[in-house]
Amino acid sequence: MKNLPLVSWSNGAVMIAVFALVCVILIGVVLLLVMGGKRKE
Repeated sequence: MKNLPLVSWSNGAVMIAVFALVCVILIGVVLLLVMGGKRKE
C-alpha cells in the first residue's frame, strides 16, 4: 500500500501541466502582440 509516491507525483505532474499551460498562453499573447504591432506599422 504505497500510494503516497503516486499521489505526490500526480500533484507534481498537475503543477507542471498548469505551469506549461501558462507559459504557452503567455508566449501566444506575446506573439499576437508582436505580429499585430508589426502589421499595424
